[in-house]
Amino acid sequence: MKTHIKNIKTIFLLGIILTSLLGFTQSGEENRQKADKGYAIGDVVTDFKLKNTSGSYVSMADNRSVKGYIIVFTCNHCPFSKAYESRIMALDKKFASQGYPVIAINPNDPSAYEEDSFENMQVVAKAKGYTFPYLQDESQLTSKAFGVSRTPSVYVVKKEGDKFILQYIGGIDDNTQDANAVTKRYVEDAVNNLLAGRPVVGNFTKTVGCAVKWKGV
Repeated sequence: MKTHIKNIKTIFLLGIILTSLLGFTQSGEENRQKADKGYAIGDVVTDFKLKNTSGSYVSMADNRSVKGYIIVFTCNHCPFSKAYESRIMALDKKFASQGYPVIAINPNDPSAYEEDSFENMQVVAKAKGYTFPYLQDESQLTSKAFGVSRTPSVYVVKKEGDKFILQYIGGIDDNTQDANAVTKRYVEDAVNNLLAGRPVVGNFTKTVGCAVKWKGV
């Protein structure tokens, strides 16, 4: 009887472990499938021309001296984007002078959240003193081309001739809530490798954040 109970417990525990592993695999696979809808690592990224909070239009080709870009899809309303705001600003402060400036893009339909309107983007950019462009993807075509599903999401591109090649897709680091508790700095590591002439190790990480608000959905 004791042996029978022990076997039942063993089977139960194995079931929990198997379920957890399957859940992890499906979660990772789901993230990859979402990324596959857009650009993949090594793809040439098509340039865009989007409206900046300054009123001008910005494209990647505007700055001919860059080595690449840290493209961050973010927004005003999302608590995850708010939690990362200072870290996004820090990335630009650290890497813009080294040839990898930040370009921030708001992919959301502003009718879903008034906080994400262009006027409110202007307010935030001015109040926070953004040193990088904060662009509105009004048509959402650029966001769809990248395959963005959540904010914030980062795409690091490297300039090769007149082309921009995608080198990294994913999150900024491994702690969405506490910048002081970060142990892995994914974007920093990716850019540092590129600056050193090395390939990016771990060029795809899971993105945690708010779902993009698409028009007509």
